[in-house]
Amino acid sequence: MAALSIEGIFEAAVRILLEEEKLINLVFSPGNVMIRFPTTRRLAEYLKVPHYYVLPYFAMMEELQLVTRAERVGILTTPAGTKKLMEIISGRFRNQALLLMGENVLSDIESRTL
Repeated sequence: MAALSIEGIFEAAVRILLEEEKLINLVFSPGNVMIRFPTTRRLAEYLKVPHYYVLPYFAMMEELQLVTRAERVGILTTPAGTKKLMEIISGRFRNQALLLMGENVLSDIESRTL
């Protein structure tokens, strides 16, 4: 299980998306690829901590411009957050990502973000 830290939350998000939900929502805008993050409640449940424990980390992640909250959309990665998430995916979870996205989509997202 991932630790309660920004790195740990990003790793937990990757594990939830690739291993549990087997679903990644991508949002494209000119020059950017954003990834929908799991909810704070889902991450707290996964990390086995109270919901209010993860909230300060999301505030820090917003300050560091790694994520942004979009009304009626949820939490999305910023370009810096997408890069961080993709570094984790490409480094340690590439096989799981390939099963979900296939080589072409994964390679395209990597080339846009890394």
